[in-house]
Amino acid sequence: MTQQPIATKLPKRLAGLMLVYTFASISGLMAAKTTSDLGVMMCLLSLLMVIAIMGRQKAALYMLRGYSVLQLGFYSFLPVIMYDPDNLVAGPTTVDFGVFQAVVSDWIIFSVLIFIGIIQVWISFGAKVKAWFKPKVNMNILS
Repeated sequence: MTQQPIATKLPKRLAGLMLVYTFASISGLMAAKTTSDLGVMMCLLSLLMVIAIMGRQKAALYMLRGYSVLQLGFYSFLPVIMYDPDNLVAGPTTVDFGVFQAVVSDWIIFSVLIFIGIIQVWISFGAKVKAWFKPKVNMNILS
């Protein structure tokens, strides 16, 4: 009796995270003024990572984990970076979401960003997400 490999489904959390990365990357590409910006490269790399995740490449798992840990680290150090005494701008931040506009304190914005980073790390290090990728180690994201 031979064992058949169990077909794993794409985890819903990972699918949601892929949608967020896709929408963020596309909006970043649309907002870019020139194609030589560093932000454009990050958007393109994020889209390549999403494609590699759909292809179940093991390298995409490593990219996803590294990407989420780096983002959480950046979000965690953002208050220290933003409150440089030489560049300190006092006062609340105005947030504009289309017709909704609010004045929000900086600590709320930092808290939300750190929470989003924690969710990304939680999703990327989950057992179901790891099971989605092929077991053999393949560091070629385009194969």
